[in-house]
Amino acid sequence: MKTISIDKEKCVRCGLCISDCLSGCIAFDKENYPEMADESRCISCQHCMAICPTGALSFNGKNPENSEPVDYNEILRLIKSRRSVRQYKEEEISSENMQKLKEMLPYIPTGCNAHSLHFSIVETKSAMNVIRKRVNELLVKTLSYKVISPLLDKFSRYKNALINGEDVIFRDAPHMIVVSSSVTAPCATVDPIIALSYFELYAQHLGVGTCWCGFAEACLKFFPEICDMLEIPSGYKPVYVMLFGMPKVKYQRTIQPEPYKIAEIKEIHEKDSCLFCKMKRLFTNFLR
Repeated sequence: MKTISIDKEKCVRCGLCISDCLSGCIAFDKENYPEMADESRCISCQHCMAICPTGALSFNGKNPENSEPVDYNEILRLIKSRRSVRQYKEEEISSENMQKLKEMLPYIPTGCNAHSLHFSIVETKSAMNVIRKRVNELLVKTLSYKVISPLLDKFSRYKNALINGEDVIFRDAPHMIVVSSSVTAPCATVDPIIALSYFELYAQHLGVGTCWCGFAEACLKFFPEICDMLEIPSGYKPVYVMLFGMPKVKYQRTIQPEPYKIAEIKEIHEKDSCLFCKMKRLFTNFLR
């Protein structure tokens, strides 16, 4: 059951909770106070409680006084300073920081507020060592098969390093987080990437280094037994992997990246595209 309760002494009947409700399930009652008009449409996003200027609205027993105030300071500096870390200290991150990272995860946005993500977090270096050893063995064995090895072409140039036991996949990172999504989730491929973006920025804020790891993501696809080791539930697909740990290096300044191309749309100029151009665009839209 999804309900809202209103403290009428605090409520100024501004209607912000109603206008900001994505599902349109809140309306004014006969006294012009907000009420839950259609519970079946509610997605539990809690926007109504978050937007209330006087803290008059509670959602499902969650009271606004237990929420934290919004603070947008210094986020741009954090974004500019973020670096991919590929050199890690031997030590594990502190249990305090690990707990902080886990406590942040429920706040990650998901499409339709589905909250159907699954997180596999390797919290100890010993567990990571077991995974990296097994992945290394599987890769070396697979790359030895001439029929299969072309499928793993991205790993072929690292074959000798793998045979020599070098950790070219996990970069000696002490920790790893894998985000999986239910195959029935409305935004199954996008939500995990959003999740890791949030995780990465908060980790950097805590002094924890991170690295997006496409090689590890590919290994999870090719070697289902690694998914079992990470306790990924049936019906869930691993989407991406992020390594993390205490950085061995310290970056002293931001980089100076080349700007992306930006289409600054101020007026709309309609174009009469030919059929071939439209088909080419349609094909491009569905690539990968």
